[in-house]
Amino acid sequence: MANDRKISTANSSNRKSPLEYTRNIGIAAHIDAGKTTTTERILYYAGVVHKMGEVHEGTAVTDWMEQERERGITITSAAISCGWKTKVGLFAGINHQINLIDTPGHVDFTAEVERSLRVLDGAVGVFCAVAGVQPQSETVWRQMDKYSVPRIAFINKMDRTGADFLGAIGSIRTKLGKNAHPLYLNIGAEEKFEGLIGLITMKAYIYDIKDPLGEKFDTVAIPVDYQKQAEKYRESLIEALADYDDELAEKYLGGGEISQDTIRAAVRKATLSMDFVGVIPGSAFKKKGVQMLLDAVVDFLPSPIDLPPTKAFGDDGSTIEIRPNDSEKMTALGFKLMSDPYVGKLVFCRVYSGQLKKGDTVYNPRTRKTERVSRLMIMKANDREDIDVAYSGDICAIIGVRGIATGDTLCDRNFDGILEPPTFPEPVISMSIEPKSKADQEKLSFGLQSLAEEDPTFRVTTNPDTGQTLIAGMGELHLDIIRDRLFREFSVDASAGRPQIAYRETITSEAMGEGKFIRQSGGRGQYGHAVIKLEPVKRGEGASVENEIVGGVIPKEYIKPTQEGILEGANNGVVAGYPVVDFCARIVDGSFHEVDSSEIAFRMAGIFAFKDAMKKAKPILLEPIMKVEVSTPEEYQGDVIGDLNRRRGQIQSMENKGSVANIMAFVPLEMMFGYATDVRSLTKGRASYSMEPSHFEQVPANLLQQIVETSSRAVARA
Repeated sequence: MANDRKISTANSSNRKSPLEYTRNIGIAAHIDAGKTTTTERILYYAGVVHKMGEVHEGTAVTDWMEQERERGITITSAAISCGWKTKVGLFAGINHQINLIDTPGHVDFTAEVERSLRVLDGAVGVFCAVAGVQPQSETVWRQMDKYSVPRIAFINKMDRTGADFLGAIGSIRTKLGKNAHPLYLNIGAEEKFEGLIGLITMKAYIYDIKDPLGEKFDTVAIPVDYQKQAEKYRESLIEALADYDDELAEKYLGGGEISQDTIRAAVRKATLSMDFVGVIPGSAFKKKGVQMLLDAVVDFLPSPIDLPPTKAFGDDGSTIEIRPNDSEKMTALGFKLMSDPYVGKLVFCRVYSGQLKKGDTVYNPRTRKTERVSRLMIMKANDREDIDVAYSGDICAIIGVRGIATGDTLCDRNFDGILEPPTFPEPVISMSIEPKSKADQEKLSFGLQSLAEEDPTFRVTTNPDTGQTLIAGMGELHLDIIRDRLFREFSVDASAGRPQIAYRETITSEAMGEGKFIRQSGGRGQYGHAVIKLEPVKRGEGASVENEIVGGVIPKEYIKPTQEGILEGANNGVVAGYPVVDFCARIVDGSFHEVDSSEIAFRMAGIFAFKDAMKKAKPILLEPIMKVEVSTPEEYQGDVIGDLNRRRGQIQSMENKGSVANIMAFVPLEMMFGYATDVRSLTKGRASYSMEPSHFEQVPANLLQQIVETSSRAVARA
């Protein structure tokens, strides 16, 4: 039984919640699937808040930014802690600490999901009962797979017209390729959704319609009309679990009695296998099914000690395994930075081993520097609670460390390993930004620097040709939020130029290139000479430079400067001055001068050789292509498809679910500006769409000259 469980020796005697009873989870889904509303209900039932916040009223606890409350969307992931005690199950009567992160659904803020999933142990995928698996659901699912995060699914909005619980499970199986099985069935749907049937307990839970807070429900026998369906899906669940649990399989094949705890233990084991997904129906808005979801989080999602050891990498390439243990050396990962107007820079950390204490000195292997932790706190959205120590498995925030970047390892001085940082996509859109007055110039620089530190997908550069300050991000909304934050948080009034596309250049054939940098000005001169072979590689493989010099025609000390010069030359291609991708440059020949050769000369020779080779290698211009999915009422389907075709879109699929048509297409980013307004006009505000970066494709020949001329005019104006 749960109360007989032994507590691991990895726990400190001082910690309130043992590792076994800690859950670090994230709520992740497509935009508008109901993540934040679900989180609000969890916080209420767990006793953290005494009044449920609502997204549409701008009162949600985890949507604390002004921009989030105005727009009704989540922009930044919010961390919050709560407790939950199940009445039945594997851990009945034991209070668990749940560290929960509510993540954004909009693709422009995918970095928030990425870095959150990197440090979480489990996740709840929220799906709309009407739409099922949506585009951003697939993106989030891939991110969970990338970081091996076990998950359960919550089919939300069972009260909506067109809700189909079993249909949503079917879409998880077909679109996400997961072995999804219901743990509960719904009693009724749409306006008649009134409760759930537990397939483990074989009991029905009917909510009291007179209780507006959803706290009261009756546990009764399964209604006669649902008895056969419940028996069928319970049998199907046990049959699926037999593949993951030998004890259950033996009892199932032998026709023996299978206890509830045996089934729960099998669901837990199957969930940790990463292939099985238990599914729960509910309606967060109507306050139904959230308590069952919390029970499932405790029973089926992993604690820190249920997962394989975390890996760190030493300077020599060795792998170091880190297990959660309060007695080991301290190791933590800084996964998020946030500027706080009252306390300065906050660094969110996940502690993987040891104890992090207020006043400790921590070591950063990247910078080779130590810094002191002046304050330590647990975050509750934008509120905070000071603590003296954070234990292994905890998520906390620290103040006082300065030279930290997202993804940095913080550890004991004697531990010289680096935890794998989260990875982030490259920005796809950029625009110029200028302060409206000279007084704003300094504040603009400080504000942009602070925001770039917080957000790894936001970049700030200066165009060397025009002198303009350029900001780059994941989409129009992303950059719009950045401008809004500059105004509100840093009091900077700035104007922005039209968004610019992050075009790329590449080559389509092999070519040789030669670069010479020779200067004679009396006394010692400059001499560098390199010959390279440029080859195209598969799309998406990036850029590489190989040294194939033999016989010392270029001395070793000049190889690295030559390689750096080639990569510097690739920053500005020969078609329209955009960065060059997907090539391999091989340094095959060259020459040097005993006296005049220098690193700078060979660096310049590398630049010249690259430019020379690229001109001969049949260069082309690439444009970013977006995966666009539009959900529209059927009567507007033809208009929407026609508009996408006009935007050079390639329709990939069309799916009709009831009266709603889902259209998926690949469309060039350049043609998607202002689409939000246009699609609303076409459909009288009844359509919604999502967009995410997909791949790069060659710019059509009839548009190439126009893009080159636009790029040239921008340089000329400067």
